[in-house]
Amino acid sequence: MNIEHIAPPPEARHYPPLSLAVKAGETLYVSGVAPYDAQGGLAKGDFSAQMKQVLANLDEVLRLSGASRDTVVKCNVLLTRPEDVAEMNRLYADFFGPAPYPARTTSVVLALPVPDFLLEIECVAILG
Repeated sequence: MNIEHIAPPPEARHYPPLSLAVKAGETLYVSGVAPYDAQGGLAKGDFSAQMKQVLANLDEVLRLSGASRDTVVKCNVLLTRPEDVAEMNRLYADFFGPAPYPARTTSVVLALPVPDFLLEIECVAILG
């Protein structure tokens, strides 16, 4: 099986040691996408601002990997606050809509590796 790793761009020094995504055959596995802005800082604003930044970053990783949001089959969403579920659902539906949507697991976790992150999204997409 052919495996290809999609690395963060060289200027993105804020990323931990990981591949943005890994292509394995016709499947793309996208690492957890965080709310980093273009300068490597945390997206400014509330949960909505972080969610919109994560979705924009996810779009970019998918594009760099030869996929798109239309080819996403599964998402895992990690939230740090249960009160953000409704807003996450609204923005998620706008991003992936109209239905049908990818399969999804949503978890509320105690914390993410960067304390100010309110969410992270990882996904699986089909290529080709």
